[in-house]
Formats: sequence, structure tokens, C-alpha cells
Amino acid sequence: MQIKILGSGCAKCSELERLANEAVSTLGLDATVEHVDDIGQIMSFGVMTTPALVVDGEVRVAGRVPSAPEMLELIKRGGTPAAQGGCSCGGNCC
Repeated sequence: MQIKILGSGCAKCSELERLANEAVSTLGLDATVEHVDDIGQIMSFGVMTTPALVVDGEVRVAGRVPSAPEMLELIKRGGTPAAQGGCSCGGNCC
């Protein structure tokens, strides 16, 4: 499993990365967590608001930091893609 944290390295990006690493450890997954701060790479995912969580190439959350229990679900079962209500607007824009 490949997990990417998209963002410039701000406090929220760092918190998202911490939660992702914690979830991987808790779930005992064989996964890599990578922090992507290159704007070109971030834009290639169609992300306009960071931080964002990408699991195996699919954007799961953008523009917010999920709670720890939500992070477990996003990684364990796939969660809700950003285009289906996982973005910071609560699903009103997508």
C-alpha cells in the first residue's frame, strides 16, 4: 500500500502524516507513507486544497485533517473518496 500526504509541510500536513503513520502502525499494514510537497505532483492529483491523503493513487481526503478513527477507516476500508463528500466542504461542491 502506498500512502501519500500532499502538502507544503504546514502544521496540518504534519498532523495528517502523523495520523497516517499511526494508523498504519495500529493496523499492522505493510505500507509506505510519503510526504509530497512538490506543487506539480500535488496538482497532478487534482487537489486544490491541502493537506490531502492519497491511498494507492486515490484521493481520500482533501482540505482537512480527519479524526484518528476516521483515518483508520480511510486506510483500512478505503473510506470516502474526496469526490464523494470527503473534502472540506462536506460534500457540497462535489
